[in-house]
Formats: sequence, C-alpha cells, structure tokens
Amino acid sequence: MKTYSADIQKLQRNFLPNDFKITDWESLKTYFEELSTRDISSKVLLEKWLLDSSELQAVISEDACWRQIKMTCDTENKELEDAFTFFCMEIEPHIKPFADALNKKLMASPFIKELDQKTYYTYLRNVKKDIKLFHEKNIALSADLNVLAQHYGAITGKMSVEIDGKEYTLQQAAKFLMQSDRNLREKVYTKVNERRIQDVDALNKLFDELLEKRHQVALNAGFENYRDYKFEELGRFDYSVKDCEDFHESIKKYITPIVEDIYEHKRKQLGLDILKPYDTDAEPEGQKPLEPFKNGEELLTKSITAFSNLRPYFGDCLRKMDDLHQFDLESRKGKAPGGYNCPLAETGAPFIFMNAAGTADDVVTMMHEGGHALHSFLSHDLSLSAFKEYPMEMAELASMSMELFSMDQWPIFYPNEHELQRAKAEELERALSIFPWIATIDKFQHWLYTNPGHTHEERTNAWLRIHKEFAPKNISWEGLEKYQSILWQKQLHLFEVPFYYIEYGIAQLGALAMWKEYKLDKEKTLDNYMLSLSKGYTQTLKELYQTAGIAFDFSANNVKALSEFVKEEMKAVFG
Repeated sequence: MKTYSADIQKLQRNFLPNDFKITDWESLKTYFEELSTRDISSKVLLEKWLLDSSELQAVISEDACWRQIKMTCDTENKELEDAFTFFCMEIEPHIKPFADALNKKLMASPFIKELDQKTYYTYLRNVKKDIKLFHEKNIALSADLNVLAQHYGAITGKMSVEIDGKEYTLQQAAKFLMQSDRNLREKVYTKVNERRIQDVDALNKLFDELLEKRHQVALNAGFENYRDYKFEELGRFDYSVKDCEDFHESIKKYITPIVEDIYEHKRKQLGLDILKPYDTDAEPEGQKPLEPFKNGEELLTKSITAFSNLRPYFGDCLRKMDDLHQFDLESRKGKAPGGYNCPLAETGAPFIFMNAAGTADDVVTMMHEGGHALHSFLSHDLSLSAFKEYPMEMAELASMSMELFSMDQWPIFYPNEHELQRAKAEELERALSIFPWIATIDKFQHWLYTNPGHTHEERTNAWLRIHKEFAPKNISWEGLEKYQSILWQKQLHLFEVPFYYIEYGIAQLGALAMWKEYKLDKEKTLDNYMLSLSKGYTQTLKELYQTAGIAFDFSANNVKALSEFVKEEMKAVFG
C-alpha cells in the first residue's frame, strides 16, 4: 500500500508569478492569450501546455472558491457579496470563450493520440462534452444564474426564531425538535415554519427566475428541456433518466416500507396514537437528546481523534486543515445554511463549512465532510486540475462511506454505551430514511424542468403529489398541509445546484456496500477506499467503484439486498 502524507503543499507555480492575484479580467487575459497562441507542435510541448493550462485553472478556481466561502460565512457582508458577484459578472464571462477555444485547440492537436489514453480518457471525454454544450448566448445567462443561486443563502441566512426570549437560527432551533416535551416540539416546529412562510413569496420569485434562465440555457444549447441538458453537462455517462426513474421505484418498493417500520417503532416508543412531522426526531419521556459536543472546537478535537483512530493519516489531514484555519463549524445568524467541503485546487487542503448546534446529526455531518476532505488530500498530487474534478457519485461515496466507517470510533463522542448504541441506531436509520427524500427531490426536479412555464399552484400540486408518493404513510400531515406544501424550499440544492441530488442515493448504496466489506475486512476496505479516492477522475465512474472494491450498481436487486442488510444490522444494534 502506498504511503500517504497529510503534509499537503500548495502547488508550485511555473506559469503565473507567485505573487499573482486576480483583480480583474485584464490581469488574466494575458495568460489565456498566451495559451491560445502558443505552439504545441510535439507531445512534450502539449504536455507542458496542459500543465500550464491546469495551473491557470487552479488559480482561478481557488480564487472563486474563496469568494464563495467568505460570502457564505457572512451573508450580511455586502463587500463579500460584491466580490463574489464581481467574479461571476465581470471575470468568468470573459473566461468561458477562451476556455472553449482552448478545448478546441487541444482536441485539434494530433499529439493527443500520443498521450496515455487510459489516463486521459475521462478528461478528453469531458472536453468533448464541454465543446458540444458551449454556446455564446449562455455565457451571460450562466453568470446571472451563479449570482441568483447565492440569493438563496442570503434569504435563508437571515431566518431566525425566538424561543423563550432567546434568538436561534433555524439550525439551532432544530435541537428543540429532539426534546421529549411534545408541546415544546409543536411550538418550535410551528415557529420555524411560520418564519419560513414569511419568505415563501421571495423564494418562489427567486426560483421562477432560476427556472426561466435554466430553461433558456437548455434551449440555446439545442435541448428540449433543462433536465436533458443538465444530465449531459453533469457528465452522467454511466446512467440515464430511465435508470433514475427505476431507482425511484425501487426505493418506493423496497426502502419506504422499512422506513415506515422505523417510524412505527418510533411512534410506539413515544407512546403516541399519531406521529406528526415534529415527532420524528423526538426522544422518549425521560431520555435527553444526545449531546456529543458543546461547541465547534470540541467537535473538531473529537473528530480528529476519531479519524486518527481509524487511520492516523485521516486525523493528520484534519490537523493540517486546522493549522491552516480551514474550518467554520458553528451555526450563527447571517451564515448561509447547510454544510460543505470546498476543495481548493491550488492550496490542496480544503475548507469545511457547517452549521453545528451540538447534535448527533452534526457529528454525522462532520464525518461526512471529513470524508470529502480526505478525497481532496488524496487526489491533490494528480498532475492536472481536471484529474481532481471527480464525479459527484464518487465524491459522495467518499463522504457517506466515512460516516459508516467512523461509527467504530464514536465512543469518543459517546462514552456511555447506551448513548453510543442510540447514536449508531440513528445513523443506520438515517442511512435508509434518506432514500425516500432523495427520490422525492430528484423526481420533483424531473417534473420541474420538463414542465417549463408552470404556475405556482401547479408546482405546489406536483410537489405534494410526489412527496406523498414517497413519504412514510404513518407520518400524519393533517392540519400541517400549508407547511408540507413549502417543504421543498428547505432543500438548497434545488436553488443552488440543480439535479445534484440523485448522487446521494447512488453513493449511499455504494457506501452501504463499502461498509459491508469493511465489516468483513477493515484494512483491505480502507486500502481500497484510499486508492479509489487517490485516482480522482482518471478512471470512469464504474472503474472507480471497482477500485473501491464494489460494483457501480443501483439496480432494484441491489437496493433490495443492501436494504435488507441494513435492516439486519439494525436488529443487531437494537439487540
């Protein structure tokens, strides 16, 4: 097994000056012009040209990432928002025509045949795809869309509620939904949703703008709808729309009934006649919600220990990020919702953003984003930036597998055996209960983009129909229908990264397969895990899964088999 070091180094610049910073388009234009006119009349010159192009790409990518990171950390800072908007509107639109020209220059070179075809296959396949999709009219539209999508975080980042005289972000308020006091849960649930309702119109208006512009992008590129365009743009070479639709049906057939069993157990545990949405995370009378940490610092310290115990290298990666101040973990007002790991193409060590509030879910999120971070570390030494732009189905396999691998190390968070058992049971329940929601969001997106020009009423009706199709039947929404109708607005992916959601379902199946292998041979599975992550995108998606020691398979048979496996594991945990 290869020896890995977490002492990640910023890429050495050979094409751009070390002190170069992006301030405007003119500061970048010279380098694009040089690459556009440079002679590449041999394999050696082509490889040098590729390295220089990659270096420029890494510098631009990291600059854009930092603008977005800073803005999401403080959505109320107009200066940070303006810096991000400036990049989207005044720099990136100038880059796109040059990027297209460079792609065409590359594909026109006779020397690409002399490159290692196995290593470059996926990269060149993506270049061909990008050339096919490029259209001048979409440059300005894409810039508008990048800016518009960030308005979601600005709107939702301002949301807060007052509970017992104290202000809480919606992420912080979610802790109250775990309490055994049902009256308190209902009160908080109502407050949170009434606060969301205040911005329903603003979010609907924002979404209308996003839908309209996305549809126009698809038309400009020669597609009938944005769904078909996006499938191609995302590089979904290994599965189709029909495969996704079949996956939805498999989830409904094999997983939703198990999730209903989970909630029936919850209903009996709580001693309720009817289970409501504000009951699903509640603890029984006399049992307090799990409190695995008090603050972000403690979460990070314990996470480093857990990762180190799994493999010292894993902990070293988080320590390196801490040394570089690459974490923003705690929830606060003015911070965008959600959590992410942002790869930084030049520096190498990524940035983890979270809204931690001291819950068991936060531990899982940290394990998840930590898995993404390992992916960034393990693929950093690949020679081209494009090699590190791994497919999302693989990125989520890295993160979701780490959630399950890390469970053996959770005593650091839960020294009490009973609490540890509870946390593990919740993780296994989550591993299955996430599937119906994934199917709901993905099927809703298929409807949204194949029905352009729909009204708000039609959108709401479609949402309710699809939500009811997959949601566990033993959760009652009676009297809460107005909250159910806006539930989709909680999902930031719909606004910010359209169609990026089915990947979670595909990867969750893969992660369960990885965990099954881990239980049979821990060290071999971790070796395969690290090796597959180190490949970046130098292999096809199916090959990457094969390198990880599993099959790329989200067929009905595999959904059934792995859901039954988890069901048996849950029995073992519950005793």
